[in-house]
Amino acid sequence: MAHGQLTLFLCGDVMTGRGLDQVFPRACPPGLYEPFVCSALHYVALAEQANGPIPRPVDHAYVWGEAREVLEREQPDVRLINLETSITTSEDADPKGINYRMHSGNVPVLTIARIDCCVLANNHVLDWGRAGLVETLETFAQAGIRVAGAGRDLRAAEEPAVLEAGSGSRVLVFAFGATDSGIPSDWAADTATAGVHLLPDFSGKTVERIARLVLLTKRHGDLAVASIHWGANWGFDIPATHRRFAHALIDQARIDVVHGHSSHHPKAIEVYRDRLILYGCGDFLNDYEGIRDHDEFRDDLVLMYFVTLDVPTGRLVQLKMTPLQIRNFRLKHPAAAARAWLRDTLDRECRRFGHHIRLDNRALRIE
Repeated sequence: MAHGQLTLFLCGDVMTGRGLDQVFPRACPPGLYEPFVCSALHYVALAEQANGPIPRPVDHAYVWGEAREVLEREQPDVRLINLETSITTSEDADPKGINYRMHSGNVPVLTIARIDCCVLANNHVLDWGRAGLVETLETFAQAGIRVAGAGRDLRAAEEPAVLEAGSGSRVLVFAFGATDSGIPSDWAADTATAGVHLLPDFSGKTVERIARLVLLTKRHGDLAVASIHWGANWGFDIPATHRRFAHALIDQARIDVVHGHSSHHPKAIEVYRDRLILYGCGDFLNDYEGIRDHDEFRDDLVLMYFVTLDVPTGRLVQLKMTPLQIRNFRLKHPAAAARAWLRDTLDRECRRFGHHIRLDNRALRIE
């Protein structure tokens, strides 16, 4: 940590289940309940048809590929991801149809990248029932990885992950999910039931409730992240309700970074009152190779977000984004044309908020 500054690594959806789980040394049974696919091995076959063979089994470092080198170079103080995968061998498949799970023997895929915290307030963490969620929570406790946004009851789901970042600084991660991201309403935690921290709406009353939660924990020198799973998977639209909600969290709840996710591709970025709002970080790891739908969004291109903040004030000092590409279930540096496509696309989307994106030495930066 530089003097008076702190850097967070953020990314979007990390989906280490289904096809990815099948290429690791240990895997859950591959059976699925999707309308057109009955085996997770089908997704491995699609990826191999698109981009060539995947060596099997792979070690747990494999999927991170060149992202690990970037992490070692940047040395962020805190590493935070949205994990859209249940870690369980439960067979209680939710009838929603698209179900992600990973064997607990594959938790090293997270520890090898030194992930500090996994956000669980999303539409896949209960894919294998509440027993699957409880097993997920137990696995994280054993691995020493903090979680936010889900718990054994509402109080636990509301609690922030408190991450020590050195020199007495703390990062508080509050996590929430919204039904417009596809989270079933009956997944909500309550006083006696495990589940996710589900937002009832984006109203002022909801902001006031979150502000009370934040102010109970946040002290001078702390930095607060609101990690929110919201919105549709595809498209660049930013609902007015999302923007008002993000602004209100900054204005009223002392949130320093809004970490939005759910979209399968990066969306617009805003800097509001010197605070960063990521409306949609896009996917980071998935098993979508070979699926030809929505090609225009280039969901094979992903971003690592390195967010440097001024600790005393929470002000954004720098946002550096490193582009990567998913190939053979592995992250690699993309070609120059792909980096330029990401720059042009994000620049177009960020103009609505008065910002521009430039490409500087293979990294994207906001102006």
